Amino acid sequence: MSPPRFRLNGCDRALSGSPDRSLLDILREDHGLMAAKPGCRIGRCGACTVLMDGRPVTACLVMGYRLEGAEILTADCAEAGPEVAVVRAALIDENAFQCGYCASGFVLALASLLGRAPEAGEAEIRAALSGNLCRCTGYASILRAALTAQDRLRAARGSAGAARPHATRPG
Repeated sequence: MSPPRFRLNGCDRALSGSPDRSLLDILREDHGLMAAKPGCRIGRCGACTVLMDGRPVTACLVMGYRLEGAEILTADCAEAGPEVAVVRAALIDENAFQCGYCASGFVLALASLLGRAPEAGEAEIRAALSGNLCRCTGYASILRAALTAQDRLRAARGSAGAARPHATRPG
């Protein structure tokens, strides 16, 4: 049986090694990609979030044998798309993190949401980020950055002109 073939950050790959390893271990050990971080290793903290076929998944729970035909995007990828760049900048501008260990998971979860639902409301944003935990900062700055990124993406797309006011924007 041939090893699973998949795309990783835009490049075709074939799994080397055992297919019963987690995607997290495959990314870090086989490909030297360190943005997905080991945290809880049970899929609850979001530190290892990557995009699999455009959707956020916890890489610690995806086994290598499930990679056949998958498109995997990590926060290591410089060409990850406009949403990723805008979300990163907004998180930095809003001082959303202290240590940054969880940052790549938040970036990819939010970029995925804003890419498929650019007009998501605050409740949808909170739900999309609920699988990501930050142990050293409050969530107000992360939500503020999410809303800032949404406004910037809207302005870049020219869909609504000026930024929409957020009545419950955390301050």
